[in-house]
Amino acid sequence: MKNNRRATEGLEFFDFTQNEGDKLLIKTTLHTKNKHRKRYNFPELIAAHAELAPFVRVNNYGDESIDFANPDAVMALNKALLIHFYGITNWSVLQGFLCPPIPGRAEYIHHIAEALSLDNNTTSIHCLDIGVGANCIYPIIGVVDYGWTFVGSDVEDASLKNAQYIIDENPGLNNKIELRKQSNQSNIFQGVIRPDDRFDLSICNPPFHRSQAEATAGSSRKSKNLGHKKNQAPVLNFGGQGNELWCEGGEIQFIQTMIRESALFKNKCRWFTTLVSKKENLSSIYSALKQIEAKEVKTIEMQHGNKTSRIVVWGF
Repeated sequence: MKNNRRATEGLEFFDFTQNEGDKLLIKTTLHTKNKHRKRYNFPELIAAHAELAPFVRVNNYGDESIDFANPDAVMALNKALLIHFYGITNWSVLQGFLCPPIPGRAEYIHHIAEALSLDNNTTSIHCLDIGVGANCIYPIIGVVDYGWTFVGSDVEDASLKNAQYIIDENPGLNNKIELRKQSNQSNIFQGVIRPDDRFDLSICNPPFHRSQAEATAGSSRKSKNLGHKKNQAPVLNFGGQGNELWCEGGEIQFIQTMIRESALFKNKCRWFTTLVSKKENLSSIYSALKQIEAKEVKTIEMQHGNKTSRIVVWGF
């Protein structure tokens, strides 16, 4: 899918409540360890990244915000967040690639760390990120917040090149993240996991749509919604490279392939995990896990404001 602008993957709607003694509002649905529970403090973020300033304006509710339909504004916000909260001073996403919602990405890492009791071990957790993308966002959060190490795989040479640039340009990520090319788009773990590998867990944000046409229709719908709701909190993505948004069979077929292949690598990884966007896919996922005789299966529900997603976890 060609796109001459950076695709903005918007940030979800959030509920807010007043925190006693604090003028900033709290995103109550986010994990307690998520650094983004407070509403954005734009003066602090502009101090971290001055290029954000031109995009900040006061909305109809009297709050400082940005236009989340503007990819350049979202890019500037993400850079400010990464500098201020994670010490990542050199980060960018290629034209046409997804610009991820950092608070939502952090949720996956924090929830999985808590559920698997990994947050108590900050020195030896080794994680495989399936589909690391050009933004490298999951490894960044895992390295900075927990001290984990990562292998990130992707089918796109351009994504791997950009992710490697981010790693090379930020000293805190050096020797913490290794990137590998998945040469066969039909495979998930095969061709990536090596004989001497041992992982504590794998993570994945699967392509959501079944086809490019479906992805395009979804993007148009979201873009239209943004135009009609200019002063609301951030919403969803409306763009991105094809492999980031869709694959044959969509989310469910991708996850079913992942489940089948996980049985081949059950001695290489303690926990396999994946995001599941569509609740209706859960029954098929549980059936697939039963078929491969997974011994332990967990489902972690995450609430991002008015959006619900879940993580399915399995092990042997």
